[in-house]
Amino acid sequence: MANYHRNNVENVVLGHHNRSKFSSTLAGHFRLWNAASFRRVIFDAVSCGASSRYADRSDTSSEKPQHQQRTTKPNNNAKSEKLSDLLSIAEAEADVETKKKEEKLEELKRLVKELQHEEDSAKRTEAAATVRLLAKEDLEVRGTLAMLGAIPPLVAMLDEAQNEVDSLVASLYALLNLGIGNDANKAAIVKVGSVEKMLKLIESPDGLDSSVSEAIVANFLGLSALDSNKLIIGSSASISFLVRTIQSKDNKSSPQAKQDAFRALYNLSIFPANVAFILETDLVVFLVDSIGDMEVTERTLAILSNLVSTREGRKAISAVPDAIPILVDVLNWTDSPECQEKASYILMVMAHKSYGDKQAMIEAGIATSLLELSLLGTTLAQKRASRILEILRVDKGKQVSASYGMGAAVSAPICGSSSGKADGGGRECFEEDEEMMSEEKKAVKQLVQQSLQQNMRKIVKRANLPQDIVPSDHFKSLTSSSTSKSLPF
Repeated sequence: MANYHRNNVENVVLGHHNRSKFSSTLAGHFRLWNAASFRRVIFDAVSCGASSRYADRSDTSSEKPQHQQRTTKPNNNAKSEKLSDLLSIAEAEADVETKKKEEKLEELKRLVKELQHEEDSAKRTEAAATVRLLAKEDLEVRGTLAMLGAIPPLVAMLDEAQNEVDSLVASLYALLNLGIGNDANKAAIVKVGSVEKMLKLIESPDGLDSSVSEAIVANFLGLSALDSNKLIIGSSASISFLVRTIQSKDNKSSPQAKQDAFRALYNLSIFPANVAFILETDLVVFLVDSIGDMEVTERTLAILSNLVSTREGRKAISAVPDAIPILVDVLNWTDSPECQEKASYILMVMAHKSYGDKQAMIEAGIATSLLELSLLGTTLAQKRASRILEILRVDKGKQVSASYGMGAAVSAPICGSSSGKADGGGRECFEEDEEMMSEEKKAVKQLVQQSLQQNMRKIVKRANLPQDIVPSDHFKSLTSSSTSKSLPF
C-alpha cells in the first residue's frame, strides 16, 4: 500500500519525465516532499478548482487592488478637495456678481424715481446727466433703463424745462444715448412725442441756445436711422430745421451740427415719401451750389443720389442752373473716387430718364470725361461711365437714323425726275450723291478721330503715362463705333 501511494505520487509529480532525472534534479535543487504533504497539496488544489500556482496568482491579484486602493485613495481625496475649492470660489464669485447686479439695478431704479420727481428740478437734471453717462457705452443699461420707465420722464423734461439749458441738454443727450444701438428705444422715444416737443423748442420765440440746437440735431440723426421713424420725422418741420442748420453762415451752427444735419437729411431722403417734403425747401439748389466744397460734397452727392430716384427729384435737379455741367465736372476729380461714383450714378439715372438732360450732358462735353473715367476710374465708376456712353450712343444713333430716313424720302424723286432714263441719269445722280455722302463721312470720321486723339492725349497727360502709350483694348472697344452718331466733337 505504501509502495502504491509512493508510486502514485511520483507519477503525479514526474508526469512524462523519468524518475532518475527527477531524482537528480531534486537532489541538486529541491528538497523531497513526503507523500502526505503532496496528498494535502493535491487535495487542496482539486477542492479549490485550481493549482497552487494559480492560487498564488489569485492571492497576489487580490492583494493588488487593495494596494492600489490604498495608494489611490489619497489622490481621489485631493482631487475632490480641489474640485470643492473651485466650486466654492465660483459660487463666491457668482454671489459677488449677483450682488453687484442687484446693487446696479437698485441704483437704476433710484435714478428713474429721481427723474419722476417734478418738484426738484436740480435733482432731475443730475439724474438725467447720470443716465446720459451710464447709457453712453453700456447696451444692457440702455435696455434696463427703458424697461424701468426712464424714457417718458426724460421726454417730459423737454416741456417742463424750456428755459433751463442744462436740464434740456442733459435730457436730450440722455435720450440720444438710450437710442444708440437699440431700435426699440428709438421707436419708444418717438412714440411718446419727443419730435413734437423738440420742434416746440426750435420754434420758441426766445431763441434756441446753440448747445440745445446741436443736441436736437443729434437726436434727429439718431432717430431717423430707424425706418419706421423716417416718415414721422420727415412729415414734421424737422426737415426745414435741418436745412436751416446746414445753410447757417453766422457760426450759430457748429461744424459737428452741420455734419449731423447732412447725415440726418440723407437718412430722411432714403424714404421716397419724404422727397416731396424736401423739395418744399430750397435744399436742392443749396446742394448743387455746395458741390466743390470738399468738406460736404460727398454727403451732398449722396443726398442727390437719393432724390434722383424719383421723378420730382430729377426735375428739381435739372431745374437748377448749370446743374449738369457741375455734375459733369465732378467726373474729372481724380482725387475723389467716391464723388466720381456718386456723380456718375446721378448722371446715369438722368440720362436714362430724360432726353433734355442727355442733350445738356453732350453740350457740357461729358464724352471726354466719361472716356477718361472708363479708363482711370474705380470699377464701379467705369461701369457707370460705360453705361452712360451706351445710352448716349444709342440715342444719338436713333436721331441720325431718323434724319437720314427723311432725307432719302425727299431726295429720291428729285434725282429720278432729272432724267427720263431709269438706268442713266438716275444712276448717275445716285452715284454722285453717294460720292458726296462718302466725302461727308470721310470728313466726319477725320474730325472724330482728331477729337479722340486730342482726348486721349489729355487723358494720358492726366494719368502721367508715357506719351507713346498704346490705347488699351477697352478704349478701342469704346471708340471703335464712334462716329458723329455717338460722340460729339
